Amino acid sequence: MAGIAGIDKPDKSALVNLMLNKISHRGPAGRFVLEDKSGTLGVVWPDSQREAGQLLERSGIAIDEVDNGHFAMANVDGFILKRDPVGAAPLSYGHTADGSLCFASEVKALLEATSDVNELPPGHIFEGTQLYLYEPITTQPALQVSSEEIARELCRRLETAVQKHTGGGEAGVWLSGGLDSSLLAALARPHVRRLHTFSGGLPGAPDLKHALLVARQLQSEHHEAIVSLKDCLAILPEVIYHLESFDALLVRSSLINYLVARLASQYVPAVFSGEGADELFAGYEYLKSLAPGSLAGELVEITNRLHNTALQRVDRCASAHGLIVYVSFLDPEVLDYALRIPQGLKIKDGVEKWILRQAAAGKLPDSILNRPKAKFWDGAGVGELLAQNAEIRISTTDFEREKLLPNGWTLNSKEELMYYRIFREHFGECKNLSWVGRTKNSH
Repeated sequence: MAGIAGIDKPDKSALVNLMLNKISHRGPAGRFVLEDKSGTLGVVWPDSQREAGQLLERSGIAIDEVDNGHFAMANVDGFILKRDPVGAAPLSYGHTADGSLCFASEVKALLEATSDVNELPPGHIFEGTQLYLYEPITTQPALQVSSEEIARELCRRLETAVQKHTGGGEAGVWLSGGLDSSLLAALARPHVRRLHTFSGGLPGAPDLKHALLVARQLQSEHHEAIVSLKDCLAILPEVIYHLESFDALLVRSSLINYLVARLASQYVPAVFSGEGADELFAGYEYLKSLAPGSLAGELVEITNRLHNTALQRVDRCASAHGLIVYVSFLDPEVLDYALRIPQGLKIKDGVEKWILRQAAAGKLPDSILNRPKAKFWDGAGVGELLAQNAEIRISTTDFEREKLLPNGWTLNSKEELMYYRIFREHFGECKNLSWVGRTKNSH
């Protein structure tokens, strides 16, 4: 993804360039800084998004556009900040000591200008001093058509979303061997000459086995990142630096994702990811125990939490290697339709993502079509190894002394403290951590 930064003061190219230096990994192909009477804006871009520089030069708009409907942007005309409804593209802002408004794609860049860090919420516009919601994600009236028709239309919309990004004859997919990423790979395969699939995990990890099965059926060029616990521990500091979080579950899932992204960047400029499917189609086990009538609201809530958890992992792991990620399940046309699918078709007869499995029928092996949801870190084989390592590294006395953070949050485990210590080395002892996403019920 591209990276953007700026401040609402003219003649600040030196500062904006410092900010862009911190996120140069997002745009290794080029950079452009625009000075205007209203402010100074800058953008860095990867090879596949060279138009980002042209847009800033021509129109005064700095934009990080992931794909259709997913963006973060700043307009020098009036200095307006805007972010897409699901928050696939990141954007933070703050004010300097003299009251100037500044912004950046990542917090590490914003800290070059100010310690006042605020995340621009998804679907919001910040204009001057006013922050307002322009496009909320909310529950919708249920469709009144047959499940067969819904499955066909869902598949059609997903395939259309995938086809938007398969015009170059070559495509990549982060392939876990689960239903979501496997379906995207299957939908992409007929439209490309060469399909690259990427999976990762410890030796013998379930994801590796299932991903290989899908890759063989689709005749993709399959690539594996086989790693060890030692490898994961070695990259912890750089992963937490890029991730900008210490949430234990988020860091766990980012380690393998980061290594797979590094591998993918050697072959393709962009990949598809299955993020969003579990939230839209009820893929988590706990959802089965909810009271009748509460599922729709819960799915909307966890979809609205994606921006600084799972989507942050996707963005940071990819952008660290100059890679773009397409999240086709969150394509506006797919999202809109998913919100209108009756809840009884999302969990049916105790089967999670029932309607999505119907949409995928005939496109995947039965073992993949019916594979239960596995947590990313478990499927990759990481499991509790990191927690066990933290138990060895950190004493109970140290944990009790350090678990209360300056902002009042309480760390939940020694593993989270292990990550927080690294986070603190990179970003300091922050009293305001409102911009740090944490997995639901983690605090």
